Amino acid sequence: MTTVATDTPMTDPRKAGRYVYAAGVFLLCAWVIVPLYFLLINTLSSPEAVNAFPKSFVPEFDLGSLTFFAGFAGMLTALKNSILVAVLTMILSIAVGAPAGYALSRFDFRGKEVFRMLILLTRAFPLPLLALPLAVMFIRTGLDDTIFGLALVHTTLAMPFAVLITFSLFSGIPLELEEAAWTLGCTRLTAFTKVVLPLILPGITASAIFAFVISWNEVFAAAVLTIENRTLTAFLLTNLDTSPLHLKFAGGFILVVPALIFIFAVRKYLFAMWGIANR
Repeated sequence: MTTVATDTPMTDPRKAGRYVYAAGVFLLCAWVIVPLYFLLINTLSSPEAVNAFPKSFVPEFDLGSLTFFAGFAGMLTALKNSILVAVLTMILSIAVGAPAGYALSRFDFRGKEVFRMLILLTRAFPLPLLALPLAVMFIRTGLDDTIFGLALVHTTLAMPFAVLITFSLFSGIPLELEEAAWTLGCTRLTAFTKVVLPLILPGITASAIFAFVISWNEVFAAAVLTIENRTLTAFLLTNLDTSPLHLKFAGGFILVVPALIFIFAVRKYLFAMWGIANR
Protein backbone atom coordinates (compact mmCIF):
# COMPACT_ATOMS: atom_id res chain seq x y z
CA MET A 1 0.00 0.00 0.00
CA THR A 2 1.49 3.27 -1.03
CA THR A 3 0.73 6.68 0.32
CA VAL A 4 0.91 9.72 -1.81
CA ALA A 5 2.38 12.72 -0.03
CA THR A 6 1.05 16.01 -1.15
CA ASP A 7 3.21 19.05 -0.55
CA THR A 8 1.25 22.05 0.62
CA PRO A 9 2.58 25.22 -0.91
CA MET A 10 4.39 27.46 1.53
CA THR A 11 2.98 30.90 2.00
CA ASP A 12 5.36 33.64 1.04
CA PRO A 13 6.30 35.44 4.29
CA ARG A 14 6.66 38.72 2.46
CA LYS A 15 3.16 38.42 1.04
CA ALA A 16 1.74 37.62 4.47
CA GLY A 17 3.65 40.57 5.89
CA ARG A 18 2.10 42.86 3.30
CA TYR A 19 -1.36 41.68 4.28
CA VAL A 20 -0.64 42.30 7.96
CA TYR A 21 0.77 45.74 7.13
CA ALA A 22 -2.27 46.64 5.02
CA ALA A 23 -4.64 45.43 7.74
CA GLY A 24 -2.78 47.48 10.35
CA VAL A 25 -2.91 50.61 8.21
CA PHE A 26 -6.62 50.07 7.57
CA LEU A 27 -7.38 49.67 11.28
CA LEU A 28 -5.37 52.77 12.19
CA CYS A 29 -7.13 54.83 9.53
CA ALA A 30 -10.51 53.56 10.69
CA TRP A 31 -9.59 54.36 14.29
CA VAL A 32 -9.02 58.00 13.30
CA ILE A 33 -11.54 58.55 10.50
CA VAL A 34 -14.66 56.80 11.84
CA PRO A 35 -15.07 59.00 14.96
CA LEU A 36 -14.44 62.13 12.91
CA TYR A 37 -16.98 61.01 10.32
CA PHE A 38 -19.69 60.38 12.90
CA LEU A 39 -18.85 63.71 14.54
CA LEU A 40 -19.35 65.41 11.17
CA ILE A 41 -22.63 63.56 10.52
CA ASN A 42 -24.12 64.51 13.88
CA THR A 43 -22.92 68.09 13.54
CA LEU A 44 -24.66 68.50 10.17
CA SER A 45 -27.87 66.77 11.28
CA SER A 46 -31.01 68.10 12.91
CA PRO A 47 -31.64 67.47 16.63
CA GLU A 48 -34.23 64.83 15.73
CA ALA A 49 -31.76 62.96 13.50
CA VAL A 50 -29.04 63.09 16.18
CA ASN A 51 -31.33 61.42 18.72
CA ALA A 52 -32.84 58.96 16.23
CA PHE A 53 -31.90 55.30 15.94
CA PRO A 54 -30.57 53.74 13.79
CA LYS A 55 -28.14 56.42 12.70
CA SER A 56 -27.96 57.60 9.12
CA PHE A 57 -24.60 57.45 7.38
CA VAL A 58 -25.47 60.50 5.26
CA PRO A 59 -25.81 63.91 6.95
CA GLU A 60 -28.89 66.06 6.42
CA PHE A 61 -26.75 69.20 6.02
CA ASP A 62 -28.66 71.02 8.73
CA LEU A 63 -26.48 73.96 9.78
CA GLY A 64 -28.64 74.96 12.73
CA SER A 65 -26.16 73.82 15.39
CA LEU A 66 -23.20 75.53 13.74
CA THR A 67 -25.22 78.70 13.21
CA PHE A 68 -26.10 78.67 16.89
CA PHE A 69 -22.43 78.55 17.84
CA ALA A 70 -21.49 81.24 15.34
CA GLY A 71 -23.81 83.66 17.12
CA PHE A 72 -23.16 82.41 20.66
CA ALA A 73 -21.78 85.15 22.90
CA GLY A 74 -18.12 84.66 23.75
CA MET A 75 -17.41 81.83 21.32
CA LEU A 76 -15.32 83.86 18.88
CA THR A 77 -13.40 85.44 21.78
CA ALA A 78 -12.65 82.00 23.18
CA LEU A 79 -11.47 80.85 19.74
CA LYS A 80 -9.17 83.86 19.50
CA ASN A 81 -7.80 83.16 22.98
CA SER A 82 -7.07 79.54 22.05
CA ILE A 83 -5.15 80.62 18.96
CA LEU A 84 -3.15 83.22 20.90
CA VAL A 85 -2.29 80.81 23.71
CA ALA A 86 -1.31 78.05 21.27
CA VAL A 87 0.91 80.38 19.22
CA LEU A 88 2.60 81.73 22.35
CA THR A 89 3.13 78.18 23.56
CA MET A 90 4.76 77.29 20.24
CA ILE A 91 7.11 80.26 20.38
CA LEU A 92 8.10 79.82 24.03
CA SER A 93 8.58 76.06 23.84
CA ILE A 94 10.79 76.29 20.76
CA ALA A 95 12.70 79.33 22.05
CA VAL A 96 13.65 77.40 25.19
CA GLY A 97 13.45 73.78 24.05
CA ALA A 98 15.53 74.01 20.85
CA PRO A 99 18.64 75.52 22.54
CA ALA A 100 18.31 72.95 25.33
CA GLY A 101 18.09 70.14 22.79
CA TYR A 102 21.15 71.51 20.97
CA ALA A 103 23.14 71.71 24.21
CA LEU A 104 22.22 68.14 25.15
CA SER A 105 23.24 66.94 21.70
CA ARG A 106 26.51 68.80 21.27
CA PHE A 107 27.99 69.27 24.75
CA ASP A 108 29.10 66.83 27.44
CA PHE A 109 28.73 68.15 30.97
CA ARG A 110 28.32 66.75 34.43
CA GLY A 111 24.76 65.75 35.21
CA LYS A 112 23.68 65.57 31.57
CA GLU A 113 21.68 62.36 31.99
CA VAL A 114 20.18 63.63 35.25
CA PHE A 115 19.08 66.78 33.44
CA ARG A 116 17.36 64.71 30.74
CA MET A 117 15.59 62.72 33.43
CA LEU A 118 14.48 65.91 35.19
CA ILE A 119 12.98 67.14 31.93
CA LEU A 120 10.84 64.01 31.76
CA LEU A 121 9.91 64.30 35.43
CA THR A 122 8.09 67.56 34.71
CA ARG A 123 5.31 65.39 33.29
CA ALA A 124 5.32 63.04 36.27
CA PHE A 125 3.21 65.38 38.40
CA PRO A 126 -0.45 65.58 37.35
CA LEU A 127 -1.73 69.06 36.68
CA PRO A 128 -4.64 68.81 39.19
CA LEU A 129 -2.03 68.31 41.92
CA LEU A 130 -0.38 71.60 40.95
CA ALA A 131 -3.59 73.55 40.40
CA LEU A 132 -3.82 75.15 43.85
CA PRO A 133 -0.18 76.33 44.14
CA LEU A 134 -0.30 77.54 40.53
CA ALA A 135 -3.48 79.52 41.19
CA VAL A 136 -1.99 81.11 44.34
CA MET A 137 1.26 82.00 42.57
CA PHE A 138 -0.54 83.43 39.54
CA ILE A 139 -2.80 85.57 41.72
CA ARG A 140 0.20 86.96 43.61
CA THR A 141 2.13 87.73 40.42
CA GLY A 142 -0.86 89.09 38.49
CA LEU A 143 -0.75 86.35 35.85
CA ASP A 144 -4.15 84.90 36.70
CA ASP A 145 -6.76 85.12 33.95
CA THR A 146 -4.19 86.23 31.36
CA ILE A 147 -3.21 84.82 27.99
CA PHE A 148 0.49 84.93 28.83
CA GLY A 149 0.06 83.15 32.16
CA LEU A 150 -1.88 80.30 30.58
CA ALA A 151 0.72 80.08 27.79
CA LEU A 152 3.43 79.64 30.45
CA VAL A 153 1.57 76.66 31.91
CA HIS A 154 1.09 75.11 28.47
CA THR A 155 4.76 75.72 27.69
CA THR A 156 5.68 73.73 30.78
CA LEU A 157 3.55 70.86 29.49
CA ALA A 158 5.04 71.02 25.98
CA MET A 159 8.67 71.59 27.02
CA PRO A 160 9.71 67.93 27.49
CA PHE A 161 8.49 67.06 23.99
CA ALA A 162 10.24 70.08 22.48
CA VAL A 163 13.55 69.31 24.20
CA LEU A 164 13.61 65.59 23.47
CA ILE A 165 12.42 65.92 19.86
CA THR A 166 15.00 68.59 19.03
CA PHE A 167 17.66 66.61 20.91
CA SER A 168 17.07 63.55 18.73
CA LEU A 169 17.02 65.65 15.58
CA PHE A 170 20.21 67.56 16.41
CA SER A 171 21.86 64.21 17.16
CA GLY A 172 20.99 63.13 13.61
CA ILE A 173 22.98 66.03 12.12
CA PRO A 174 26.70 65.08 11.89
CA LEU A 175 28.99 67.26 13.96
CA GLU A 176 31.46 67.21 11.07
CA LEU A 177 29.24 69.64 9.16
CA GLU A 178 29.67 72.26 11.87
CA GLU A 179 33.38 71.52 12.18
CA ALA A 180 33.80 72.05 8.43
CA ALA A 181 32.05 75.41 8.75
CA TRP A 182 34.36 76.36 11.63
CA THR A 183 37.42 75.65 9.49
CA LEU A 184 36.02 78.03 6.87
CA GLY A 185 35.88 80.88 9.37
CA CYS A 186 32.36 80.54 10.76
CA THR A 187 31.70 81.03 14.43
CA ARG A 188 29.61 78.49 16.34
CA LEU A 189 26.56 80.74 16.00
CA THR A 190 27.11 81.32 12.28
CA ALA A 191 27.65 77.62 11.66
CA PHE A 192 24.45 76.87 13.52
CA THR A 193 22.35 79.42 11.62
CA LYS A 194 23.86 78.75 8.18
CA VAL A 195 24.41 74.99 8.27
CA VAL A 196 22.47 73.24 11.04
CA LEU A 197 19.33 75.36 11.23
CA PRO A 198 18.25 74.89 7.57
CA LEU A 199 18.61 71.12 7.99
CA ILE A 200 16.77 70.99 11.27
CA LEU A 201 14.04 73.54 10.49
CA PRO A 202 11.42 70.93 9.47
CA GLY A 203 12.00 69.09 12.73
CA ILE A 204 11.69 72.28 14.76
CA THR A 205 8.47 73.05 12.94
CA ALA A 206 7.17 69.58 13.76
CA SER A 207 8.07 70.12 17.41
CA ALA A 208 6.12 73.37 17.29
CA ILE A 209 3.14 71.45 15.92
CA PHE A 210 3.20 69.14 18.94
CA ALA A 211 3.31 72.17 21.23
CA PHE A 212 0.35 73.69 19.38
CA VAL A 213 -1.73 70.52 19.71
CA ILE A 214 -0.90 70.13 23.41
CA SER A 215 -1.95 73.72 24.09
CA TRP A 216 -5.07 73.48 21.94
CA ASN A 217 -6.34 70.34 23.67
CA GLU A 218 -5.50 71.33 27.26
CA VAL A 219 -8.58 72.14 29.32
CA PHE A 220 -7.85 71.78 33.05
CA ALA A 221 -5.44 74.70 33.48
CA ALA A 222 -7.56 76.87 31.20
CA ALA A 223 -10.65 76.16 33.30
CA VAL A 224 -8.92 76.74 36.65
CA LEU A 225 -6.63 79.69 35.92
CA THR A 226 -8.94 81.80 33.72
CA ILE A 227 -12.37 83.33 34.09
CA GLU A 228 -12.82 86.02 31.44
CA ASN A 229 -10.05 84.99 29.04
CA ARG A 230 -10.95 81.33 28.68
CA THR A 231 -9.81 79.25 25.75
CA LEU A 232 -12.20 77.38 23.49
CA THR A 233 -11.84 74.09 25.35
CA ALA A 234 -12.65 75.62 28.74
CA PHE A 235 -15.44 77.71 27.23
CA LEU A 236 -17.11 74.67 25.69
CA LEU A 237 -16.64 72.64 28.86
CA THR A 238 -18.45 75.19 31.00
CA ASN A 239 -21.20 76.02 28.50
CA LEU A 240 -21.99 72.58 27.07
CA ASP A 241 -22.21 70.66 30.32
CA THR A 242 -26.01 70.51 30.31
CA SER A 243 -26.60 71.31 26.64
CA PRO A 244 -28.49 69.04 24.22
CA LEU A 245 -26.59 66.31 22.43
CA HIS A 246 -26.59 67.97 19.01
CA LEU A 247 -24.94 71.08 20.46
CA LYS A 248 -22.26 68.95 22.10
CA PHE A 249 -21.46 67.37 18.73
CA ALA A 250 -21.27 70.81 17.15
CA GLY A 251 -18.99 72.04 19.93
CA GLY A 252 -16.69 69.07 19.45
CA PHE A 253 -16.61 69.71 15.71
CA ILE A 254 -15.69 73.37 16.21
CA LEU A 255 -12.95 72.32 18.61
CA VAL A 256 -11.44 69.69 16.31
CA VAL A 257 -11.55 71.44 12.93
CA PRO A 258 -9.03 74.29 13.55
CA ALA A 259 -6.41 71.85 14.85
CA LEU A 260 -6.95 69.54 11.86
CA ILE A 261 -6.62 72.44 9.42
CA PHE A 262 -3.40 73.54 11.09
CA ILE A 263 -1.91 70.03 11.04
CA PHE A 264 -2.83 69.46 7.38
CA ALA A 265 -1.35 72.85 6.47
CA VAL A 266 2.05 71.91 7.91
CA ARG A 267 1.99 68.16 7.31
CA LYS A 268 4.95 68.34 4.93
CA TYR A 269 7.17 69.35 7.85
CA LEU A 270 6.10 66.21 9.69
CA PHE A 271 7.20 64.10 6.72
CA ALA A 272 10.45 66.06 6.52
CA MET A 273 11.08 65.44 10.23
CA TRP A 274 10.61 61.70 9.66
CA GLY A 275 13.27 61.82 6.96
CA ILE A 276 15.74 63.66 9.20
CA ALA A 277 15.16 61.36 12.16
CA ASN A 278 15.82 58.24 10.06
CA ARG A 279 19.08 59.26 8.48
